[in-house]
Amino acid sequence: MESTKLNQIIEGCRRRDRVSQHALYELYYSFALSVGRRYVATTDAGREVVNDAFFRVFTKIENYDSAQPFQAWLRKVVVYSAIDHFRKYQRSNLPLDDLTVAEQIAHDDGNDVLDKLSSDELLATVQQLPPSYRLAINMFSIEGYEHHEIAAMLGISVGTSKSNLFKARAKLKELMQQPTPKIKNA
Repeated sequence: MESTKLNQIIEGCRRRDRVSQHALYELYYSFALSVGRRYVATTDAGREVVNDAFFRVFTKIENYDSAQPFQAWLRKVVVYSAIDHFRKYQRSNLPLDDLTVAEQIAHDDGNDVLDKLSSDELLATVQQLPPSYRLAINMFSIEGYEHHEIAAMLGISVGTSKSNLFKARAKLKELMQQPTPKIKNA
């Protein structure tokens, strides 16, 4: 989409124009869902994250700096919505370990099994992780946040962030070594 049209849509959203809001939602729904879906276990939960994110976008659109790419700002809003979803539905049910973890996370033999996966296989495997591990993988490995940033956003210690990432990677490797179930033809 050309930037002039997007700027017009964003300006309409700033005026709370429903047609512009719908247009923005239609343009970026798939992108937002692809980001949000990485953080939650189900597509329905991903949709909830996306809806929360768009609510934030429409109520906080005046905070968007049009000198920056809109998609980057939206990604950040979706990530924060996913974190809030985690806090609301998952965190109270999970113990978050506060362990001292070595600064460097080593790979067993230098051949990381995660490097051999397609993106769809990796996403499906990540969806099997406990929520705190899924957050760690997404925030550190995909979004590029540092441990101190993750700790601040989630209200945990840096050690817990490192521990969750270490355990997430170990669990992913374990899951990848399990045989893939065969799908029966219906």
